[in-house]
Amino acid sequence: MHAFEYHRPKTLDEAAAVLARAEDASPVAGGQTLLQTLRQRLAEPSDLVDLRGIPDLYGITREGDSLRIGAMVRHNEVARSREVEQAIPALAGLAGGIGDAQVRNMGTLGGSIANNDPAADYPAGLLGLGATVHTSQRTIPADEFFVDMFETALEPGEIVRSVDFPIPQRASYIKFAQPASRFALVGVMVSQGAGGVRVAVTGAGPAVFRVPDMEQALALDFSADAIRDIRVPADELNDDIHGTPEYRAHLVTVLARRAVEAALNAG
Repeated sequence: MHAFEYHRPKTLDEAAAVLARAEDASPVAGGQTLLQTLRQRLAEPSDLVDLRGIPDLYGITREGDSLRIGAMVRHNEVARSREVEQAIPALAGLAGGIGDAQVRNMGTLGGSIANNDPAADYPAGLLGLGATVHTSQRTIPADEFFVDMFETALEPGEIVRSVDFPIPQRASYIKFAQPASRFALVGVMVSQGAGGVRVAVTGAGPAVFRVPDMEQALALDFSADAIRDIRVPADELNDDIHGTPEYRAHLVTVLARRAVEAALNAG
């Protein structure tokens, strides 16, 4: 690990100022990815800006038909939150299935979505629920936030502040986890709410994506049978030692059907 300057600002403005003036600064949330890349010398930032001391980045609150979660809220806090469990139990379940206990105790919502790992769970949660990301500079719909593998719409120096999740009528997240990492080989979030039906897939492609054909079919008939013959094209899906593109395409349909069944059973 190479040398760097360490900063622990107390406000968003202070953090933004450090990020703006430093040569090559990186914000640190839970550090679950960044610290590993530093150890392996895959990243060499000039400055690290620790976000843990900024009160504005914490908290879980319900405001009408929306649930707001701060960027620095850890996965275990989401999984165990009574507010989340009552409003969006699928989101609490998603957070409870991330990694292992150590990862859940350190990893954060903001860090996960800003990193945008192609097999992470939270991107499917945001896209599948139609969430909105609030940053230090603006508001970004989830449909515009996730751009490509490890790439988001965030500009240099822009910090995720919180995420607003519309509370759906019903929703469920089902994933087929890679046994060692617990990342999603394929994960599917299905929701039905005021904004319609949404189906979001993580793990299968270079970045999280929606499945319009499934959404249209479920809008007419919210049942597992309505999407049993719908397949996503395999030609743009991931191919690695854990699964072929064809296998992942098959899993998308299987898991989407299970997610619909689980959403219906949850009431």
